[in-house]
Amino acid sequence: MTLLVVGVLPALFLLMGVPIFIVLMGATLGGILLSTNPIQAMHSSMFGSLDIFPLLAVPLFIYAGDIMARGGIARRLIELILAIVGGVRGSLGLSTIAACEVFGVMSGSSVACVAAIGKLTIPSLKKNGYGDTFSVSLVTATGVIDVIIPPSIPMIIYGIAAQQSVPQLFLAGFVPGILIGVALAIYVYFYARAKNIPVSPSPSWGEVAVSVKDSVWAIFAPVVILGGIYGGLFTPTEAAGVACIYAILISMFVYREISWGDLWTITVESAMLSAQVLIIVSAAGAFAWLITTSGYPAKLVGFVEGLQLTPWMLLLVINIILLFVGSILEPPAAILLLTPLLTPIAYAMGIHPIHFGIIVTVNLAIGMFMPPFGLNLFAANALFKTPLPDLYRGVLPFLAIYLVMLMLITYVPAITLVPLALFK
Repeated sequence: MTLLVVGVLPALFLLMGVPIFIVLMGATLGGILLSTNPIQAMHSSMFGSLDIFPLLAVPLFIYAGDIMARGGIARRLIELILAIVGGVRGSLGLSTIAACEVFGVMSGSSVACVAAIGKLTIPSLKKNGYGDTFSVSLVTATGVIDVIIPPSIPMIIYGIAAQQSVPQLFLAGFVPGILIGVALAIYVYFYARAKNIPVSPSPSWGEVAVSVKDSVWAIFAPVVILGGIYGGLFTPTEAAGVACIYAILISMFVYREISWGDLWTITVESAMLSAQVLIIVSAAGAFAWLITTSGYPAKLVGFVEGLQLTPWMLLLVINIILLFVGSILEPPAAILLLTPLLTPIAYAMGIHPIHFGIIVTVNLAIGMFMPPFGLNLFAANALFKTPLPDLYRGVLPFLAIYLVMLMLITYVPAITLVPLALFK
């Protein structure tokens, strides 16, 4: 009966479209009522899951990303990249990928990246012959790099849930994020050649110099965030706070692209988005407590060990599960829901916890644009009015690239673990 309440019914309610936090809170309450646990345990676990200092980085990075997207920082970085890459066939598409990578270093929010980068690049992509569907699909698929490239909000949440080092997860995520960007760039380059996309004029050194001068403060944003973390100046949480202050100062007093009224609007909208994330974190914390105390993870580990799966077969099964769940749930909710179940299995099979965290992150990133329910698909549909059937077809080549890279990241642990060894 308990398995029905905490396992089967939540899955059915999710498929019916019930909000995830209500599903998790209802399942937790039902599980407690069927057990001998006091009802007060639900309150304690919900508030306890929020009383974690590293978790403060999540709303702060969301806020910093929103300010940078609207305050001119993101736009200037894109203009700089365009000035440098110009003169190569497919340069606008390549610049879009590079811009998403750079925006990810500053924000870590995929939907924010799709909105910010898409509004700036999609009109130009269409004018230069890339086509409506390809242009929107490119931004939709490339935007999920923000989930993979550090600082990543899902990595922060995984680090908290799995009790792993967030800076180490960030370090391990750099190479996968760059490799995926390179693979996408190769595809875009050959697509541009096949479609005979016009070559943009080569920029002069003077034009590049002007772009560098105009974007110098924007360039320092990722330097401040990552340099501070790995230079030992501050923790990822403190880096998020510094990013907010830096973004406000540059956007308001250097670039002067947002007013006090704009800042208030951005603050309110970011607070609403943060509240949506944190209520899921709270409910998932209570659900994770119930799952852990019920003994299901130990039983699941025993069941999997009884199947005598090899590590590569186990990873394949976990990838399939994560891709399916990631196409339905947002990464933070999926991580909090599955971490108590999957990490004991992975650890028992000898999979490195940091490597496993990157596997989880990449899977859930792919799920964000995987048809038919990927969140980025709906965001792109709402923002750019591209019909969903067109988007489903348009993202398929990008999905194939991501899946190939996922297999490479999954079965070649050195991609994630070598950076850890080099920077001990």
